[in-house]
Amino acid sequence: MSADKSFALLLAATAATFLIGETGAAGGGALAGLLILMFAKGRLVVLDFMGLRAVRGYWRLLLPGWLLLVALLIAIAFRAAQSN
Repeated sequence: MSADKSFALLLAATAATFLIGETGAAGGGALAGLLILMFAKGRLVVLDFMGLRAVRGYWRLLLPGWLLLVALLIAIAFRAAQSN
């Protein structure tokens, strides 16, 4: 994917994140949307702007895996806070 296309997608995802926040959306659905956008944005940065799209193996799996772990921990913390 070209850097221009990635940048346009990042801007669109940032605008979507802003709109979710500005509308006052709350709850699990809003959190799921935000976490999906966070993962998509992070993956674009890792693959296109850090240049890992052409890399095979360890690094290409490690950084998106880290993003997935962070998203999972945020979702677990949100769920734990909701149950209290």
